[in-house]
Amino acid sequence: MKKIIILFACIFAFLAACQKTDTKDTLVVAHMGEMQSLDPVFSYDGVTQGMMINVYDTLLKFNGSSMTEFLPSVSEQVPSVENGLISKDGKTYTFPIRQGIKFHDGTELTAQDVRYSLLRFMLSDISGGPSSLLLEPVLGLTSTRDENGNIVADFQQAAQAVRVEGNNVVITLKRPFAPFLGVIARWGYIVPQQWVAAHGGWDGTESTWKDFNNFEKQSSFLFDHMNGSGPFKLVRWDISARRLVLAANEQYFQGAPAIKNIHMMTITEGSMLRLMLETGDADIAEIPPQFIEQLKGKEGVSIYDNLPRLRTDPVIFFTLNINDKGNPDIGSGKLDGSGIPSNFFTDKDVRLGFSYAFDYDAFLTQAMGGRGIRAYGPAPEGLVQYDDKTPYYRFDLKKAQEHFKKAWGGEVWEKGFTFTITYNTGSTQRQVAAEMLKRNVESLNPKFKIDVRGVMWSSFLEKTTARQMPIWVRGWVADYADAHNFYFAFMHSDGRYAFSQGYKNPKADALVSKAVAETNPAKRAQYYRELHRIAYEDAMQIYSVHPTGLWGMRSAVKGFVDNPVYMGLYFYPMYK
Repeated sequence: MKKIIILFACIFAFLAACQKTDTKDTLVVAHMGEMQSLDPVFSYDGVTQGMMINVYDTLLKFNGSSMTEFLPSVSEQVPSVENGLISKDGKTYTFPIRQGIKFHDGTELTAQDVRYSLLRFMLSDISGGPSSLLLEPVLGLTSTRDENGNIVADFQQAAQAVRVEGNNVVITLKRPFAPFLGVIARWGYIVPQQWVAAHGGWDGTESTWKDFNNFEKQSSFLFDHMNGSGPFKLVRWDISARRLVLAANEQYFQGAPAIKNIHMMTITEGSMLRLMLETGDADIAEIPPQFIEQLKGKEGVSIYDNLPRLRTDPVIFFTLNINDKGNPDIGSGKLDGSGIPSNFFTDKDVRLGFSYAFDYDAFLTQAMGGRGIRAYGPAPEGLVQYDDKTPYYRFDLKKAQEHFKKAWGGEVWEKGFTFTITYNTGSTQRQVAAEMLKRNVESLNPKFKIDVRGVMWSSFLEKTTARQMPIWVRGWVADYADAHNFYFAFMHSDGRYAFSQGYKNPKADALVSKAVAETNPAKRAQYYRELHRIAYEDAMQIYSVHPTGLWGMRSAVKGFVDNPVYMGLYFYPMYK
């Protein structure tokens, strides 16, 4: 009760401050996620990225709700082979830079700023950050460092790959990369070079770039400052109160926004989000599905339900080589009924036992309220093709029992096990998925004991990277609309999840690389069918649902255009 009273007090104070502005020109947005850093090279979470698209321009923008059609933005044209801005070999892209665009501090955006921003995005390469999205197509790397932390990226190679020719920025890829324009449109945030350097950031030279590789979050001036050229600019970020305020950029090159002030606030209590939307204290709220029936038909409230999303969530991951150093999540560290050994999940029968023990249909209907599509593999249908021949796992406790009895030569069934499944706190669906798996597995054998524990997001990320969690529950939201973004993360040994699991299948690595470089749609589809077969056979992950999206808004809010790639809301077309 004390926690709720304090929460109400904080919200009241924040909303009272909002009343100083004209409410017709103001949006109050309540969301569940928490921002980590305002530096474009650092944050990789959805809520921060959803905010950044409103502050930073990119070379291209998406055409309304389309995920694959682009419009000019900082670039005056969308490159294509037909207009000569993409080379015939599919490796070189030319972007003619629009003149007269100004950053929020009044300085003019130049082609050199674009080049610097792309190089900084790649070469900063924060551990767990988004740099690989450009490193992979441009340099053919997934990190600037090897597994021991030694820098392996060549600055001259990067400098030659991204260059300025007159008023053009020219990018030459390591190899053809089918979704490159989508990556640039979503992740090519442009910052002013001189402003960053003047505030202690990288100056753009070869002699200093290593000093800013994998820097500490709060060592960057851009941690809590922003200077973009987009339709909105940062006013303040109150980190302790988890509140952020944006104001309209009246000099925006495409015209000033209708909305003049945006107040974004983190609210983790679902019931509070519902109440704020009902009372009008929030114009937009990220409503959990369990509250939707209470909001339907409410006067002044509009519900945008079952919005398409490029998301696979929750996914249950097995760690093959668990870090057992001082690790309470594996109990005794032995297969003795009181723990598990660090290599417990290297036995495929163990993984199959868990795969058959998850009730996929019940999770979709009960935990998700039917809002989503049953997941058969890493990527949603549309990015890949599924048919009647597509293999996938079904809930079958008899088969689960059969595999557990075979695991580790029968020792698993005879001795049992004890370990912890981990999810990030604040994610109800991931918690339910973990508890459902626990319940079903424990029902098979009284010697099977599983704890379920929620961990704060920052600690959860650290534990994932350190391979400390035997089974962990997480999800994936696409960085761009292409199957490669899923299959690389889930199946390539350098991908975010496969790496954290210690999973490496050379055949999968080769297929992932072939598929992204292939421009023939039929051939690409065949490669992804083969990759799906490998994912099914290796059983390294349990895919549950491709969820749909849900936003609640006051009916006075107009101009909402949903695009799954944004990870959030693009405020520019909105008005009240």
